[in-house]
Amino acid sequence: MNRINDYIAVFDSGVGGVSVLRQLLKIMPEERYLYFGDSANAPYGTRPAEEVRSLTMAAAARFMERGIKALVVACNTATAAAIGELRQKYPDTIIIGIEPALKMAVNRYPSGQVGVLATPVTLAGEKFSQLFHRFETDCEIIPIPAPGLAELVEAGKANSPQSRQLLEPLLAPYAGKLDALVLGCTHYPFAEQTISDILGERVALLDGGEGTARETRRRLENAGLLRSGKGKVIVENSIGSAQMLALTMDLIEQ
Repeated sequence: MNRINDYIAVFDSGVGGVSVLRQLLKIMPEERYLYFGDSANAPYGTRPAEEVRSLTMAAAARFMERGIKALVVACNTATAAAIGELRQKYPDTIIIGIEPALKMAVNRYPSGQVGVLATPVTLAGEKFSQLFHRFETDCEIIPIPAPGLAELVEAGKANSPQSRQLLEPLLAPYAGKLDALVLGCTHYPFAEQTISDILGERVALLDGGEGTARETRRRLENAGLLRSGKGKVIVENSIGSAQMLALTMDLIEQ
């Protein structure tokens, strides 16, 4: 098994975490990244939390065997299910999770109306519950589960007629009423055009990718682990088909 000691592993349930990888590449282009998408088991958002935890821990174990300097869990559902156990099991490794950008939304729109579009598992998780109760007195927070959207992004249909058919009944009731919509799954930024078409351009679309990238850089810098030189991205997927790898690369380059 190839050693990748100076790499940052970026893990997602499929191709959605590419939205985080792109933010990492913006602020740390000289780093080396291993992106792994578990598309064979996607979507995580409709699986039981214990199953998501097991899949995430298994993926992390494989990364650790190969020798990485940091792990970015670029999946809201996996973060909600397993980030605590990951940090407990690997206390000497920098491990960064992602969470819905509720703090950003509340700071920008105090006393406003903020929707959170996410998978059912993310919305039912303890991490989201804590965020919800932390900020519910500052503005009206509206959870909006969107089962099926991650699967469409996995199939390369993020802004297709199928995605509009799925999202229209979920979002149309909030058109013109929300101040912001938090995209609580890393797959969802790829469907921004369809989401914006339904809600209207006035509604701000926010996600946690940029904040996760900034936190990763901060942690690496504090540990003296930032590198210089030519950056690199290795893409792997549990499906491993040429089509899936090509889709991932296309999303990175968008």
